[in-house]
Amino acid sequence: MTSRERILTALNHREPDRVPIDLSGHRSSGIAPLAYARLRRALGLHEVPLRIYDPIQQLAVVDEDVLNLLGVDTIELGRGFALNDADWADWTLQDGTPCQMPVWALPQRGEGEWLLRTPNGISLGRMPDGADFFDQCHWPLLNSTDDRPLEDVMRECLWTAAASPPGPLAADAETLAAGARRLRDRTGRAILGLFGGNLLEMGQFLYRMDRFMEMLAGEPLRAHAFLDRLMEMHLANLERFLAAVGPYIDIIVFGDDLGGQNRPLISPKMYREFFKPRHSRMWRRAKELANVKVMLHCCGAVRPLLPDLIDAGL
Repeated sequence: MTSRERILTALNHREPDRVPIDLSGHRSSGIAPLAYARLRRALGLHEVPLRIYDPIQQLAVVDEDVLNLLGVDTIELGRGFALNDADWADWTLQDGTPCQMPVWALPQRGEGEWLLRTPNGISLGRMPDGADFFDQCHWPLLNSTDDRPLEDVMRECLWTAAASPPGPLAADAETLAAGARRLRDRTGRAILGLFGGNLLEMGQFLYRMDRFMEMLAGEPLRAHAFLDRLMEMHLANLERFLAAVGPYIDIIVFGDDLGGQNRPLISPKMYREFFKPRHSRMWRRAKELANVKVMLHCCGAVRPLLPDLIDAGL
């Protein structure tokens, strides 16, 4: 089987020729840059520019020679973009290892830390010396009203402002489609398109986790109004995204961290009230727009939610 056939066979609940392998097909199966540099040395591979495509979580681009050597069956849509040296700027890891970061998300030095900032100077994320990734430090709706346009609010949120490739390199549908088409033409791997569409997490990103959880429990009408606005924005973005890349990807990746270490962060009852109907609209619409599998990146212990997630179209 080709890698794409192997992945899709497994997702269709049939036995492939071997177990499919994923490494860096999406962020949560990625690898930290220091670990990646050591992996390349352990495999006896030549040195290449060490590039960090995810500025927040500090995840390395896994090169084609490693994907081939390890028999990896997946690739992320972003690998079709930022292919020119001009897309990258030199930086240095905490241990002094030279690397490169996307030019549009280059951290700035603070006192005893690195900062990811907006063009007008708002610090969105901080990485203290000795740490390995950025933590969010600004929540745009924490002390603000709900009536700001969400598109403006997103520019002040770490998780939506510090973009991974394609990022600003695909500012229009034609450029996005062209990059996706080129990647499809040169790889037999299953292509994962990272979309997001976060609901619970987006509330946490914008209001801060404690405040949004309080809103869900104590101000349900306000929470529903926010989630309705958010879902409509996601649906409009979904139409544009899949119109451009739908013919070229195999899996669309949504995200919502619904679980903690031992149990969901919210009850099944609360999931059914606030999130299941909205997840269902987005996931079913994705399948109407393109021949794609719907994947949910979902950290944590969510076993009690699985029946509802499946019923919603996952």
